[in-house]
Amino acid sequence: MTEFERWLERAEDNEIKNELLSVAGKDKEIEDRFYKSLSFGTGGLRGIIGAGTNRMNIYTVGKATFGLAEYLLATGGNSIVIAYDSRNKSAEFARLSAEIMSYKGIKAYLFSELTPTPVLSFAVRYLKASAGIVITASHNPKEYNGYKVYNSLGCQITDEAAKAITAKINEYDYFNDFTPNNALIEVLDDRVKTAFLEAIKAFSLTKITEANAPSIVYSPLHGTGRKYVQAILEEMGIKAVHTVKEQEMPDGNFTTCPYPNPEEKDALALALRDAEKYKPDLVMATDPDADRVGIAIKDEKSAYKLINGNETGSILLYYILLKKQEMGIPCTGSMVIKTIVTTDIIFDMAKEYGVEVKEVLTGFKYIGEALEETEDYLLGLEESYGYLIGTHARDKDAVSACMLIAEACAYFKEKGKSLYQVLQEIYERYGYYQTELKSISLPGKDGMEKMKEILANIRKNPPKEIDGQPLIFDDFAQGLYGLPKSDVLRFKNENYRLIIRPSGTEPKMKIYLQAKGFNQVNATEKVNNLLHLKESLLKL
Repeated sequence: MTEFERWLERAEDNEIKNELLSVAGKDKEIEDRFYKSLSFGTGGLRGIIGAGTNRMNIYTVGKATFGLAEYLLATGGNSIVIAYDSRNKSAEFARLSAEIMSYKGIKAYLFSELTPTPVLSFAVRYLKASAGIVITASHNPKEYNGYKVYNSLGCQITDEAAKAITAKINEYDYFNDFTPNNALIEVLDDRVKTAFLEAIKAFSLTKITEANAPSIVYSPLHGTGRKYVQAILEEMGIKAVHTVKEQEMPDGNFTTCPYPNPEEKDALALALRDAEKYKPDLVMATDPDADRVGIAIKDEKSAYKLINGNETGSILLYYILLKKQEMGIPCTGSMVIKTIVTTDIIFDMAKEYGVEVKEVLTGFKYIGEALEETEDYLLGLEESYGYLIGTHARDKDAVSACMLIAEACAYFKEKGKSLYQVLQEIYERYGYYQTELKSISLPGKDGMEKMKEILANIRKNPPKEIDGQPLIFDDFAQGLYGLPKSDVLRFKNENYRLIIRPSGTEPKMKIYLQAKGFNQVNATEKVNNLLHLKESLLKL
């Protein structure tokens, strides 16, 4: 209440002030806005847009930027690249960040228009900047925005850096006066976009011809992907591209898809509608900051089927391995980097070609870090629809992923195979891996406490077996397999895997299920066994 009263007195922004006045006397509303400060972690800040310490607004963004500026100055940094997506307040938060950086004497490169997150990662490296910021909440609903920080390698900051930045942020109040130094703010033109597109074309493996060119329905889901995905497909020579008209232009309210996540069927509803009209080989949709891509392909009955991130990643790796073998480029000793929640079929595929697999914690920053230590990098992937095809960036990149998915479609089209047939071929060759993700929403302070209680109970009474088969229990909070400590629980054996973790970006508990069967029916039976185990563990 003390902090609420202070904000009511100090906040000069009319929108913030009006929101505070509207909740005066409503204790629960005030508590939700002020019971904590938005935590600054390796993903930076993310939260609901609004008034209060537990919200994304000009004061929380300003405080974070002052702290980040102090950290950069203390570590010898002198420049930063700032990008933003189509969300409400994104452009405003980006400009504010550039102004504060300039006030602190740090050169700020500010994109002139909304820009994909992977382009920000690329730009930090291309411009040799000390750091990067992208204002985005990725695929969250319209109520959210975020503030992601990148290091000089173009990788999301590490845990150690996040702690050091947090210490600097804590030295500042929410209300700080400053005068921007406009001489230190450079608004970027198209040179970075041009360089980015040239960079990703270097990782192309198949030439598109009139005979193999796929037809595509594409949706940017009101986000940043439009110009970049359309540009790379055009440069590849793919002419039959239909962009979903209602979702082509930026819209921070995501009017046609309230949850703009390409993992969700509802987000692709309009793309699938257009697919029925245009009958393309491939349907693709990128999330608002264009770092994730979801696809749909025609099944054996020519109906469009959404496939999950694990299946898309499997197709991409299969294509890369087959194509490089065909080109006479050995993959032996090359490295695939995947997160612990990503399908284990990757191990089986990689083994056949002598490819090494490195597992990292959930979060693409860990793939970016591992890439720095890898000499022969082949692919980075995570189950949540994120892929990094080349070494041009250090974060997942839906633009280059769209390029390679379209190429894979063309490559197999030449051989008379659809991507659906290719997916069945992969399962027949390596085993029927069926994966599912279940999310449980636990919002607010009560939800956080419930989540901790559930995890504590599971740790006290972990399941010992499933379907008569013993389970290995891994508690990653202990710092296993050389990985950083993380609040993740894993139960696995040869045929089953169940992973439970709190989401790092939303008030959710995530449960990852994986079963390996000798056919699809058997794999489904095993997934049902995992669902029963999940219910007994969570007791919700």
